[in-house]
Amino acid sequence: MSKLSELGAKGCAPWLDFVDRKFLEAKGLEKLVAEDGLTGVTSNPSIFEKAMGHGDAYDATLAAFDKENPGAATIDRYEHLAIQDIKAAAETLKPVYDRLDAKDGYVSLEVSPYIADDTDATIAEAEKLWHAVDRPNLMIKIPGTDAGAPAISATIAKGINVNVTLLFSVDAYIKVAEAYASGLEERVKAGQPIDRIASVASFFISRIDSAIDKKIDERIAAGDAESDALKAVRGKVAIANAKMAYQWYLDFLKSDRWQALAAKGAQPQRLLWASTGTKDPSFPDTLYIDTLIGPDTVNTMPPKTMDAFRDHGTVAETLTADIDEAKHVLAEADRLGLDLNGVTDTLVAEGVASFVKAFDDLLGAIGQKQPAA
Repeated sequence: MSKLSELGAKGCAPWLDFVDRKFLEAKGLEKLVAEDGLTGVTSNPSIFEKAMGHGDAYDATLAAFDKENPGAATIDRYEHLAIQDIKAAAETLKPVYDRLDAKDGYVSLEVSPYIADDTDATIAEAEKLWHAVDRPNLMIKIPGTDAGAPAISATIAKGINVNVTLLFSVDAYIKVAEAYASGLEERVKAGQPIDRIASVASFFISRIDSAIDKKIDERIAAGDAESDALKAVRGKVAIANAKMAYQWYLDFLKSDRWQALAAKGAQPQRLLWASTGTKDPSFPDTLYIDTLIGPDTVNTMPPKTMDAFRDHGTVAETLTADIDEAKHVLAEADRLGLDLNGVTDTLVAEGVASFVKAFDDLLGAIGQKQPAA
């Protein structure tokens, strides 16, 4: 049993944060499912930009599409390519989905980052992509912005699986967890089944430490009187933040509201740890996997991080350990004026902006690939 399979046995499902045509055609995903117990795949505009914008792996497919659809918009050309990849990944994961009775085996496809602040447009695009892919083990990725929460509820109510992305703060997570419950409740009222609807809440990790630790390093370099206290919380705030999100999740599962849904067969909305590759070379490269292992969670890893964990990760249930220490770290971060709330607000805006830029670059690259004459 590989360490990634052991991770899954502890309740933390290993997902791959990567997809591209060559990888799928080379049976790379099938290999991870067979050898490492991989149970899911995530994509985003940045991943597709790297895959489609460089090299020639998609050129033949694009040329065939252009021949059949002369004058097609660049966005339609992109979606044709993306949907083919997502369908192929979904087919590879379908046996996992069937074996786990719809509790895992999902592949995620993101709505356009251009509509992150438009609830109605997000709902409409989620429905469009859902029908275009037409696979039961698809999750539509919707950002956890203020406009995203009502879109999540409405999308779940339509029976569409949702991966909520760009969550950084516990408060934002609570809002989308409640939106998921609201969507399920709407279906129950309409007499519709809820037992095969799934959702994950993608809680981003490393970007928080990168932002907080930058502040810490600047203050230490300036000779801050609190340098020792600042050093003591460096590289710990993101993990503490994630642990407190999970504590809320555990409490919510015990609530009367959730128990009523569970009685109807509702699946919990699992917390998914995203952005789990370490950015600071002084940290262990498996830090954000080793420290966040617990039941009913997912860790979506870029290939390099997955390789590192397979080689030298540590498998132990760590997510519910040292909760008092996590509370202390967050209290210290607050006392020291590190402004976690301000940081997380900024990171949401930066996350949307980075996906917009990746989408711009992606569409620009596809636009440069001229339609077949």
